[in-house]
Amino acid sequence: MTPNPAYIAAIQDSVRAAPYPQLIGMTIAALEFDSCRIALVLGERHMQPFGIVHGGVLATLIDTATFWAVFMRLPEDAGLVNVDLKLNYLKAVTGGHLRAEGRCLRAGRQISYAEASVFDEAGELVAHGTSTLMALPGKGLKLDVAKFLPQA
Repeated sequence: MTPNPAYIAAIQDSVRAAPYPQLIGMTIAALEFDSCRIALVLGERHMQPFGIVHGGVLATLIDTATFWAVFMRLPEDAGLVNVDLKLNYLKAVTGGHLRAEGRCLRAGRQISYAEASVFDEAGELVAHGTSTLMALPGKGLKLDVAKFLPQA
C-alpha cells in the first residue's frame, strides 16, 4: 500500500494547527508506512531551570514519533493512543534542534509496539524509548482525503 501524499500533507497540516504541537513547536517532517520523523527547533520555552532541555520535551518527541510510526497501519476510521511509554535520557541538550525518528516494530489489529530515537543537531543520540499503542476504532481523523493511493 502506498500512502497518499495528499493525506500525509493533510495530517501534517492538522498536527501543525493542533494546540499542543503548536505550543511545543514540533512538526511531522516525514511520515511513511511504519516510520516517521518529528522535528523541533529548541527555544527558551523548552528549557528547565538548569539550562538544558526538559525531559518532558524529549518524552513528548518519543511519544509522538512512536504514535505516528504506527498510525499509517490503522484502518481509516481508527485512532490510536499510547498506553505505555518507556524511555531513557542519554545526553543533555542545551539548544539547537532535535529530530525524533519513530519506527513501528510490530503492528497488530488492537495493540502495536514502536520505538523512537531522538537526535541532536550533531546527530548524536540523546534519548530512546518504546511505546505500546492501542487502536481506537471509530476515533480516526476526519480528513476527507484517501489514506492510500489506489492499487494499480
